[in-house]
Amino acid sequence: MFTINIYLKLALIALNLIGGVVLTVAFGFWYAFPFLLIGIGLAISYFLLGTVQSAANLVQETRFEEAEQRLKLTFKPEWLYQTNRAFYYIIQGTLAMQRKDNEAAEKWLHQAESIELPSDNEKAMVALQLANLQANKGNWTSAKMQMSKLKKLKVTEGQLKEQIKLFEKAMTNRGQAKHMMGMKGGRRKGFRKMR
Repeated sequence: MFTINIYLKLALIALNLIGGVVLTVAFGFWYAFPFLLIGIGLAISYFLLGTVQSAANLVQETRFEEAEQRLKLTFKPEWLYQTNRAFYYIIQGTLAMQRKDNEAAEKWLHQAESIELPSDNEKAMVALQLANLQANKGNWTSAKMQMSKLKKLKVTEGQLKEQIKLFEKAMTNRGQAKHMMGMKGGRRKGFRKMR
C-alpha cells in the first residue's frame, strides 16, 4: 500500500493551503484552486486515516517507541475512518502489552472489539490478545469465553492460526495439570487417613 511519510504529508498540507491562500490574494481563486484542492484532499486523508498505517509498519519492525510517537501524531482518533480507528486501538493495545500495562491493553482492545472489524482475522487477533490477557490474570473463565469466540471465526492467516493452536494447547495443558494436581491432592489426603 502506498503511504506518504507523515511529516512530508503535513508539510504538503501546509504548503498547498498557504500557497493557495497566497495565490488567491495575488492572482485570484482559479489560480489557487489546484493547490487548495490538493491541500484539502491531503488534510481530509490525514483526519480520516491518521498515522495508523505507518505506525503498524513500525510495530511490525518492532520499533515500538517510534510507533507510539507516530500514533500520537493522529489528531483525533474518534475522527478516523472506522477500520483505521479499530486498528488504532489494536496498535495502542499491542503497545500497552509491550509496556506490560495489561489494564491499558485490555481497555484499548475492548475499544477495538466494540468497533466492527473488517475481517475475521482482525476479530481473532483481538480475541486472542484478550484471551491471553485474561489467562495471565488467572481469569480462565473469561479466557475460555474469548476462545469460544475465536472458534466461531474463519481465520485465514497462517501465523494467526498457529498462535491460536498454541494458545489452545496451553489452555488444555493447564486444564490437565489442574486436574492432575487435584488427583494428587486427593490421593495424599486418602493416604494420610489410612495411616
